[in-house]
Amino acid sequence: MHFIKHYYNEIIKYDFINKFHYTNLNELPKLKKIILNFGCQNFTIQKFAIILLALELISAKKGSITLNKRANVFLKIQKGSPSGCQVILTKGMMYEFLSKLLVEIFPRIKNFSALKLRIIDHTFSYTFLSNMIILTELQEYYPIFNNLPVLNLTIITTAKNQEELLFLMKSFQFPFPE
Repeated sequence: MHFIKHYYNEIIKYDFINKFHYTNLNELPKLKKIILNFGCQNFTIQKFAIILLALELISAKKGSITLNKRANVFLKIQKGSPSGCQVILTKGMMYEFLSKLLVEIFPRIKNFSALKLRIIDHTFSYTFLSNMIILTELQEYYPIFNNLPVLNLTIITTAKNQEELLFLMKSFQFPFPE
């Protein structure tokens, strides 16, 4: 069992039971999945290859290309054209990436105001700016990955309301930008 999952099972669950007074253990909020997404405006085969390689180095899982679901005449975007790359992490891979995020990535960030946090319903997402190369895997190959687009990190939970979600974030020690 991964140490973060063990921490959730042994400590965070009991904190939730004491604070929110649950009657059923299945009602407890937990992490469902983590989505890493690079969105792009201009597309070339070389750009997609670099982004997919970066996603694979970051998450140790192959990424996939996302396609536009709707056309937009004003932005000159056709339906079905590529719009970015993403990888979805669940179960063990999710906890591995979460430990990397909490132990390696967040402590290296000096300016949390450049990190954008968005909280909507039962999800929260961080946006890492394109000039924030904070992963050691990408720093070794800086000439290749210096022009990466913005990385969106979305964490989806089973929290029913904002209070549960914030308590879960604070329990896992996620940083809050000012």
